[in-house]
Order: sequence, then C-alpha cells, then structure tokens
Amino acid sequence: MNTKKPVVDLKIGGAMTVNELISQMSNCGGFTAKKLADAVDITEKMLKKKDCTVFLSFPACIMATGTRGVIIELVKRGLVDVIITTCGTLDHDLARTWKKYYHGEFIMDDAKLYDQGINRLGNVLVPNSSYGIVLEKKMQPMLKKILKGRNSISTRELIDQVGAMVDDESSLLYWCHKQNVPIFVPGITDGSFGSQVWMYWQEHRDLHIDLFQDEQDLMDMVFDAEESGAIMVGGGISKHHTIWWNQFRGGLDHAVYLTTAEEYDGSLSGARVREAVSWGKVKAAADYMTVEGDATITLPIILSAVLERLDSQ
Repeated sequence: MNTKKPVVDLKIGGAMTVNELISQMSNCGGFTAKKLADAVDITEKMLKKKDCTVFLSFPACIMATGTRGVIIELVKRGLVDVIITTCGTLDHDLARTWKKYYHGEFIMDDAKLYDQGINRLGNVLVPNSSYGIVLEKKMQPMLKKILKGRNSISTRELIDQVGAMVDDESSLLYWCHKQNVPIFVPGITDGSFGSQVWMYWQEHRDLHIDLFQDEQDLMDMVFDAEESGAIMVGGGISKHHTIWWNQFRGGLDHAVYLTTAEEYDGSLSGARVREAVSWGKVKAAADYMTVEGDATITLPIILSAVLERLDSQ
C-alpha cells in the first residue's frame, strides 16, 4: 500500500499525446489503466537495454487486423530480437501482402458467407480468393525454388527464405528478413503455410522439417542473452514456447502479457505472469505486468507511448 501517492483525476480535452495520456493513467490509480501505464514503463525499460534480448510472441489473429502494422514497426526499428508465433501469422501476412481482407461484423449469416466463399475471423472477412487460393498460387513456386535439392530445413530458415522473396514493405516476413529477426513457428503445420509445405512434400517425400534445429537456435539465443524480456500477446504455443525456453536461463527479467482470458480455468492463456514465477519461467525479481484487454487496443497504445518516449530521448 502506498499512502503517499494519492489518486489523481484524469484531465481530458485538447491536444494530448498517447504518452501524456499514459502518464495520467499512471497517476489516476484506476484498475486496468494503471496496469497499462506500468506495462509501458516495463516495455520501455526492456527495449532501451542494449543487452536485453527481446522476445515478441503473439497468435495469428491480430495479423488479420491493422495491428499487424504495429508489429512491423517494432521490427523495422530493430526493437525486437526474436518472434515466436503461430502458423496463421505467416498465412495472414502473406495473404494480406498479395490480397485484401475486409471489414465485417461479429454477427453475420455465417452459412451465407460460406456459400459466398468468405471466411469470417471475428469481424474481419477473409475471402477464399484472398487466402487459400492465393497462398497456393504464390507459395508453391517459392517452395520449389527454396527447397530444390534439399531434404532438410528448419522452420526459421524456411520462413526467412520466403521473406527474402517477398518484395513488399507491407509484409512482416519482408522486414524480419531485412532486419535479421528470426521467426519461430513451433506448430508449423497448423495453418495454410504448413499445408502448402505438406502439399510440396507429396512429391518430395525425402523432405524433413528440422524442428530440432529451431530449438537449438532458440537455445543459443536464450543462453547468450545477458538479460531477456518478452512482450506476449495471448496464450497458446507461442506464449508457452517463449517462457519455456527462458526458464533454462533462470527466467525472464522483464515481461508484459496482454490477455482477454480468465485464470480460473487453469488455461495458459488465462495464467497471469505471476504463475510463471512458480515455474522459474519468469524471475521472482523480474518486473512484469499482465494487462487484461483486447490486444488490438492495448498493444498499439502501449507501443505508441513507448515509441514517443524513445523518439524524444
């Protein structure tokens, strides 16, 4: 309890930067607003440290939204060292590089959408022509060039090679290749990208995806880190792979977790960062914060405030 710091009312109206709003949220002492402000401080701290290896983990769904641009900006600025995500991230990034997704609603006639060849991702509409069809058309020639004469490749290398062939600055894979930021996808077959690799394998049965090389690369990055920090969006395999590997170096030094899930069901998505301390996946002395809320809102606010601070220094 801090009886020396009183709750201060927010003052709105007039011109205000995102960081100025965050500063007021820090003083207002109001529930998630305070957590959001603390998350900004922790994120700024980890991004400013040159000896801190920064992990960014997130599920594919936000790549179907404009929040994709926020993640790309971090990579462009060289503020992220490692990305761990799901296969759909590759799908949506490539698909949106070549085609468009559209606005929809959460409540629509889904049977009618199916008949029209349109997939609904929340309130985002993904036509078949903008997803599976274009991915197959574009990816099979890429895979033939990348995998010709090879019988083994890691997901990290395969993704990087695809990024090298994407000549479009709107693509996350493009920027990760350009900035030498590795993307790890532990569940590579759980999406269209993996399915395209599987289709290629039908006629090239000697091909093996070297998941152990991915794990070796991750181990090297974790063990070489003087400090490690993580911005984790949502749960699942991407979050767990991030904290799992960091436990082998004694845990994360800094952690910000954004989630909409509840912890009462024991799910990883609902597990707060404090639970990871009990496993040694986050250090007991680490600075960490869990922020409840939709990441398409919280992530742009947090990172906008941090970038304003970094740009002013």
